[in-house]
Amino acid sequence: MSTSTPPGESSEHPDRGGSVPDEQWAEFIRQAESGGGGAPKEPSARARMVTARLRALDEEAAKASGGGRPWRRKPAEPWQPDGWRTGPGAQTRAGRPRKGRRIAAVLGFCVILGIFVVTMRPSLVTDHLPGGAGGAGGAGGAGGAAESGADRPTLARPFDGSPALNWADAAEGIELPEAEAAGGMSRAEVEQALRSTRQLLIAANLDPATLRGERPGAALDLLDPLQKGERKRLERSLVEPTEEQDPLMMFSRFDPDEAQLAGDVVKTRGVMTFEAGDPGSVEVHADYSFVYPLVKPGGDEVARTIVRRRLTTVLHDPKRFEATSGKLSIRSSDQNFGNTACEVNDGFLHPSFPSDMPAPGAGGEDVDPYDRDAWQSDGSCGTVTRT
Repeated sequence: MSTSTPPGESSEHPDRGGSVPDEQWAEFIRQAESGGGGAPKEPSARARMVTARLRALDEEAAKASGGGRPWRRKPAEPWQPDGWRTGPGAQTRAGRPRKGRRIAAVLGFCVILGIFVVTMRPSLVTDHLPGGAGGAGGAGGAGGAAESGADRPTLARPFDGSPALNWADAAEGIELPEAEAAGGMSRAEVEQALRSTRQLLIAANLDPATLRGERPGAALDLLDPLQKGERKRLERSLVEPTEEQDPLMMFSRFDPDEAQLAGDVVKTRGVMTFEAGDPGSVEVHADYSFVYPLVKPGGDEVARTIVRRRLTTVLHDPKRFEATSGKLSIRSSDQNFGNTACEVNDGFLHPSFPSDMPAPGAGGEDVDPYDRDAWQSDGSCGTVTRT
């Protein structure tokens, strides 16, 4: 039985071209293995044969499909799960984690902002602590519900149930801003105006003698006698109090036969600022609340009265004004009272105690005397929501 060999291919060496001598083929193999020399410029006879066969197959496929170039399937790549070796996909990296970081950053900023606000204004929290609501008395009249249970004040803890529990004690709550020159007045003169206004607040609202109803001589001595009518009006109001000239417009006073301080502490909160006045003067603005714990003489039942004052004082340069050097003039004085009898003008504050018979409703709107963002109109009598 005989075999036939395709043209151009040797039967003795089926793996290489039939027309290449053994010596040349061996030389080519030697050069390829040693890296020397270049590959033959012409393809081998076998390579030419394989190319011809592929071209023939393409032509047959083109004829079968009606002409054109035959379609070939792209070799499929092996399947890999999402994130295999490379981690989460690009969309995941750019989406959910980044969104989570933004939310975390916003929450962190809100927490820091909240801490800052509470630090600057702790009353936003302390004024709404449990036990802060409820109380007795009126903004200009008595009335309202008394504290009960653990929130009721006692001689040992007279500020229980009150936001003032966390306020400063007495004069410690009257802090001065840093002075600087203003209105043609030197820094030292502005500082003097601030210190004198602070002394006036202390003498008029915290001095034990003043609170007992005695003559507030230290406070009066700070006022300029050359201011037309002001000091004389105050002096006269202490002797002959009326609705028009009431010493309570400047001084906090209690009738010692009716009420006295429960302990030695009065709670204080407020702010003081200054600004240039007329050329040659500086104005000081004070806005302070004072909380007085009170008992009846010989008693142990505690009530609280709240007084808020807005006071503007002026220090003038005596070279430009008819004024006394270092003395204050009063530009304005306003006040709100919580838990005192309404329409009683005898020059004293009259607190209502929890055991007192409820007074007739004073009418008007409810008022929170601890709310320093609100101001009650002068002369109105409302009902306080807490003391």
